[in-house]
Amino acid sequence: MLPLRNFLASFSSSSANRMVSKTPPQPTVPTAIKGRESIQLGEGVEHATFASGCFWGTEHLFSKHYGHLPQFKAISGYTGGQAENPSYTQVGTGTTGHAEAVKLTYQKGSVSYAELVEFFYRTHDPTTVDRQGPDRGSQYRSAIFYENQEQENLAKQVTKEVQEKYLKGRPIVTQIVQAGKWYPGEDYHQEYLDNNPGGYDCPTHRFYW
Repeated sequence: MLPLRNFLASFSSSSANRMVSKTPPQPTVPTAIKGRESIQLGEGVEHATFASGCFWGTEHLFSKHYGHLPQFKAISGYTGGQAENPSYTQVGTGTTGHAEAVKLTYQKGSVSYAELVEFFYRTHDPTTVDRQGPDRGSQYRSAIFYENQEQENLAKQVTKEVQEKYLKGRPIVTQIVQAGKWYPGEDYHQEYLDNNPGGYDCPTHRFYW
């Protein structure tokens, strides 16, 4: 994260602390709507991994809206790169190939994966390559890291529907790739905006619909 963040924090009107509620928004694209209508609790847990710029902002949004789910966890970390056990400093150079990402864990069937994918799209700008707001570099890319074939299919279908409904003329550049090795971020990155309510919050982390 850039030193510029501390300066920009005081000017951001999109702070997740101010804008979010604990009620998840209603899905608006067909696959996500169908997903919410058909959820049914099962045994075990599922995972969903997303990258949408500064990871503590992504974590804060998902936690505020989906933290009520049974067995829910949202961990900020690194994935999609080549280096083993990368540090925040290493990832920040843009040379390890990793993205700042958030890994969600929740009870199977407590929320649909398609709904989470739409939420991911509606809370950042998926049309900018390797950039969110003032944060530039491949570590800030928009990406979905799917766990299985079903997640891949749902991610691609929701992406198509979001493109057609909300982003005509502005191509989505989000990567949809298979999940690889996951590395949790350092402790001070976890629940960062809860622990530092005046901390930097990327201005693109807000609701677009």
